[in-house]
Amino acid sequence: MKLTVASSPHIRGNFRTNRIMLDVVLALVPGLLVGTLVLGLRALLVALVCVTSAVVSEWLYSQVTHTRNTVADCSAIVTGLLLAMTLPVTIPLFQAALGSVFAIVVVKALCGGLGQNIFNPALSARALIMLLWPASMVRFHALGVDGVTAATPLHHMVMPALPEESLLDMFLGNIPGCIGEISTVALLLGGVYLIARKVISYRIPTAYLGTVAVLTLVFHKTDAPLEWMLYSLTSGGLMLGAIFMATDYATSPVTKLGQVFYGVGCGVLTVLFRYFGLFPEGVTYAILLMNACVWMLDRYTAPRRFGCKKGGKA
Repeated sequence: MKLTVASSPHIRGNFRTNRIMLDVVLALVPGLLVGTLVLGLRALLVALVCVTSAVVSEWLYSQVTHTRNTVADCSAIVTGLLLAMTLPVTIPLFQAALGSVFAIVVVKALCGGLGQNIFNPALSARALIMLLWPASMVRFHALGVDGVTAATPLHHMVMPALPEESLLDMFLGNIPGCIGEISTVALLLGGVYLIARKVISYRIPTAYLGTVAVLTLVFHKTDAPLEWMLYSLTSGGLMLGAIFMATDYATSPVTKLGQVFYGVGCGVLTVLFRYFGLFPEGVTYAILLMNACVWMLDRYTAPRRFGCKKGGKA
């Protein structure tokens, strides 16, 4: 009899990293297409710069450190594309490229590579750009007018007031904003695709969006609480964050109950940042702060092992 000794896992599924990453890319395509149609072809240029910088950075890092080349797993493509989706179309290209390099080299590679990073790479890069060049992150194109900037619906809500755009415009994406954040329907289509492909679970997005919906409905700032809630859900990077950022495997809990608490925490922090923060958006820092709590959520929501009492003792 021949015995084969190997490390776990011994039961393997059909999921492969590159297949999962390509599914995420496909899910992001509708949002990128709408952003390009509304904001112009420069949106594609920003996405190309971010993706290229991410892939080249990953390849160069493996060459310099003599580690395994992981470009083929397509995770760098996803990181670059996600970063591009969070940027305004007017962003200087060197800033977009620097963000991708920071995401890949500092946030991911130096932490041990794919699956070892504590914080979401794309959101960490966005936070860096916001810290270094805040003016670049709040400069948005007025629709149909080149070279003219305009306030996003989220900026109107800071006053507080309901945005000038209709809810239909918000849903379809006929509004100024970041490249991949403007179309709710495109992001929802991507989310449904990822859930159908079993790439992500519904728990985190549902808990996240549900918490924001309840809080903004109860603590509304206008005389139209339902409209305030709907505008809160469809404005800014909330949909993109809830569906694509908060569900990142490496930076979200693995337990079912932990995922629910994680989504609720993201929702609470997002509303707090939007209501009391310096900037109108709060998704980036809400998710990054909850990333830091994932270890605790996994530890205290882990199911009790069979045959063990509470606390792990037999």
